[in-house]
Amino acid sequence: MKAGRSRPAVPILLRANNPSVWTGPTGNNTYLLPGTVPALVDAGVGDPAHLHAVDRALGGADLATVCITHGHPDHIGGLTAVCARWPRVRVVRDPADRTAVFAAGDGRLRALHTPGHAPDHLCFVDDSSRDVYCGDLMRIGGTVVIPGSRGGNLRHYLESLRRVRDLAPRRCFPGHGPIIEDPAALIDEYLRHRAEREEQVIGALAGGLASPEAIAARIYGELGGLAAAAADSVLAHLVKLEEDGKVRRSDAAWRLT
Repeated sequence: MKAGRSRPAVPILLRANNPSVWTGPTGNNTYLLPGTVPALVDAGVGDPAHLHAVDRALGGADLATVCITHGHPDHIGGLTAVCARWPRVRVVRDPADRTAVFAAGDGRLRALHTPGHAPDHLCFVDDSSRDVYCGDLMRIGGTVVIPGSRGGNLRHYLESLRRVRDLAPRRCFPGHGPIIEDPAALIDEYLRHRAEREEQVIGALAGGLASPEAIAARIYGELGGLAAAAADSVLAHLVKLEEDGKVRRSDAAWRLT
């Protein structure tokens, strides 16, 4: 790093106070970018303590913008409460605005449409610092569920990962877990993992298994309350393989072509 150039400031991390088996032990992350145009990335779930923490971090300023990465309840559930607390707040959430560049903090963010985990998923890119607020695109310590029966699309997800990798991001600020300091390495790991999972799905089909649930049980083992999510991710793989011409389905059964 050249002398006189400082590392871009880390935004203020504010927990949404919703830990669970789905959201992780620390729950959702929201990020406040203070400055001339105070902006919040993701809205949490409406927890009063979270709203109070945002208010306190604003230091008397009004929240100008809230940026929603996608419409899953743990990211957007608190939007009504945020808008009630700061009635003039601007909401950025529409994938149709994916080319929009807007003021946030003391800089600017660019909305980038990154579907896959959800059809409306957005990342918010700070092109000056190469920081990316990546929602549920990725996280440290695990993979991301691609809910094939609820709008998830594995092909789109892989394309979104590659699109973000091509930005050469410095850091990624995820919706769950710690800051990602080496995004390229994590994306490469994700891409390898998905390729390996695809081979496992093909192997399970070759072994005579024909449903997402049976294939998930073979691949993942006992998952308890997460079994349905695993089967939904397997379904996303099967749909991609069907598009690739490698499998076909008849009623609820899947077979190799």
